[in-house]
Amino acid sequence: MKKVIMLNRFIPSVLIATLCFSASSAFADDLGKAKSAEAVSPASALVASSLVARVNGTPISSLELRRAKKVLLRGQEVPPEQQATVDRQAVEQLVSAELLYQASAKQEIKDLEAQIDAKIAQGKTRFKNPEDFAATLKQIEMTEKDLREYTRRDLLISNFIEATFVPKVTVSDADVKAFYAANRDKFTQSESAKASHILIGIDGTATAEDKVTAREKAEKLRKELAGGADFALLAKNNSTCPSSKQGGDLGFFGKGQMVPAFEKATFALKPGEMSEVVETQFGYHIIKLTEKKGAETVPLKDVQNKIENQLKIQKVNEAVQQFVSEKRKTATVEVLLK
Repeated sequence: MKKVIMLNRFIPSVLIATLCFSASSAFADDLGKAKSAEAVSPASALVASSLVARVNGTPISSLELRRAKKVLLRGQEVPPEQQATVDRQAVEQLVSAELLYQASAKQEIKDLEAQIDAKIAQGKTRFKNPEDFAATLKQIEMTEKDLREYTRRDLLISNFIEATFVPKVTVSDADVKAFYAANRDKFTQSESAKASHILIGIDGTATAEDKVTAREKAEKLRKELAGGADFALLAKNNSTCPSSKQGGDLGFFGKGQMVPAFEKATFALKPGEMSEVVETQFGYHIIKLTEKKGAETVPLKDVQNKIENQLKIQKVNEAVQQFVSEKRKTATVEVLLK
């Protein structure tokens, strides 16, 4: 079971490492509790007005709240009348994250510094260059020193959950069967088709003359195929789609996965049949249907492991939530948000 999934499902503000490793505004995977390495000294000599909470004396700053909100909102705009609600939700998550961290901070992890180095290095590979990485850090008001501390917290909390809660979780075959029976609609596959195509592509700058030329080439290839030419060979030599490397093979796809004109033409074919030239916004296609499957329910044996993992995650999350709730009863929590 992946630690990242468990934590991310439990509380979006716990994990931080890959928050900074997404170049888009859709922050993903490891989202984090904002607590810099200087949280209890010079940089955190904060006046009361800059604090939003204290947890057993540990301050949570307005900067941390801003970061948490960026994670929660994922780039979405919030109406002014909902800002206070979002603020409260973010502070509650930061408080819960701090309680988890305080519970996990005493454990010792072998080679922790090396693990931190590895996780940060892995995250940096998601960027095209160091400048993009630095720009993303700046966007969420972080330094590399902050990132290192957040990653440390992430690893401590992850290991704490792995050691404390995961071993106690069990999922029986009966649990899996019950979930499958109650959610059959989630395991139904629509009609699907396996097809290959040859695409003579056009782009948004194509002129009317370009389109005529592309269609004429597609029609010529269609005639060659009708005369017995090898479809895969013509696809490799002429198609502008990346699938040309596989002889035009697109594998199986269900309804709704392709653009309407392509889908309509494909599902109208019988296995072994080939379409006329089909026009889409991508260009001109010649489609050959290989196989077609009707709608079906995925057998339990094919999804048993997936269901078991999902139920384990759910149970671990419930256990962690219960743990935090119990910790809060004996903790000194001050919410200072105005």
